[in-house]
Amino acid sequence: MPATLSARIQLVQGDITRQEVSAIVNAANSSLLGGGGVDGAIHRAGGPQILEECRQIRARQGGCKTGEAVITTGGRLPAAHVIHTVGPVWNGGHKGEPELLAHCYRNSLRLAEEKSLASVAFPGISTGIYGYPKAEAAAIAVHEVRQWLAAHEFPEKVVFVAFDEENRRLYEQKLR
Repeated sequence: MPATLSARIQLVQGDITRQEVSAIVNAANSSLLGGGGVDGAIHRAGGPQILEECRQIRARQGGCKTGEAVITTGGRLPAAHVIHTVGPVWNGGHKGEPELLAHCYRNSLRLAEEKSLASVAFPGISTGIYGYPKAEAAAIAVHEVRQWLAAHEFPEKVVFVAFDEENRRLYEQKLR
């Protein structure tokens, strides 16, 4: 059951690949060719069409840099689109990680606005194998989304998707 935290922000605990939104955000790696965690789950659930579009993007621009974002179809996902963004690997926070993570959110939201997407769902970017501290990442995510929504019409709604209870509690705290 989603918790409505404002008219435009929701928090749910569950599987991002099952979210019925205009776009889900993929915590991708720079190759865009799939991987583990959220990235692997999205590619498996969405099917080969996502990978094919990622290959086309790679052919055009050589992948995706940390903090940047690109958009593809959602393939077999309930979401029509996937916004792929590359989060920073945590190195103690002294190599620009907070600003790079903020760029992931801003650039993903910018793509959603450009496409006039009504709703976007975000996972905890960089908090898996990339090792970003979950509480710090949640604070950046909430701050960036709130700032964006205060100044822009699209997306109309942002959903934070917490994979587990620990992450759901962290986001609840940051959203208070």
